[in-house]
Amino acid sequence: MGMVRKTAVHIDGYNLYYGRLRGTRFKWLDVVSLFEGLLRRQDADAELQLVRYFTSPALGRFATHGEASVLAQQDYHRALRALHPQRLLMTFGHHSMDRGGTWLPEYIAGASCDRRRRVRVWKIEEKQTDVNLALAMYRDAASGNFQQLVVCTNDSDVAPALAAIREDFPGIRLGVVAPRPPALARERARAASATLALHADWVVRHLLDEELARTQLPPRVPVRKRAIARPAHW
Repeated sequence: MGMVRKTAVHIDGYNLYYGRLRGTRFKWLDVVSLFEGLLRRQDADAELQLVRYFTSPALGRFATHGEASVLAQQDYHRALRALHPQRLLMTFGHHSMDRGGTWLPEYIAGASCDRRRRVRVWKIEEKQTDVNLALAMYRDAASGNFQQLVVCTNDSDVAPALAAIREDFPGIRLGVVAPRPPALARERARAASATLALHADWVVRHLLDEELARTQLPPRVPVRKRAIARPAHW
């Protein structure tokens, strides 16, 4: 074993959820434990110092389970912070909603896109997550506190930040973890971003069910007042 490589992980929570966790039984995920295991396999000298988690509060009116989805997300964040008070930092963006809606072509199975057939839909966008993540990665690189930075996302918008870190801090090792299912599910998932991989020293191209199952939070996480229970619909 060589010199310890202090490592910070930066997670796009929105990308992780929609790319890998939605529709699975793995939402109660201990992201710190997950990345400790991933790092051990990728780099024997890595020491996980910090996990930065970037997300936005859920909007109950658009969530499948309404306000229960909002409470579930809040409980999840509380549970993570309770178990990892020293190594987990959360940064929140917000959702932008166009109340007037936006016009998009109507989807008709088996038919080509016809711009003349349009429907008005709600337009909801998550704001600031990718910018917050990119800035935090660059600042962590500039701090001199870390010898390795890892990003968990499949969003190519982060690529310019990786390119800048590679150019300005060539001694820092970069890793990319794509939050997507294994290769067998490739037809249902976007391929790992080649743009991100271009700037990385190593890439994890998918997350296995077994990895996610092994790194779930306890069903009940003890805190001062009462335990935080895993949401019933998770």
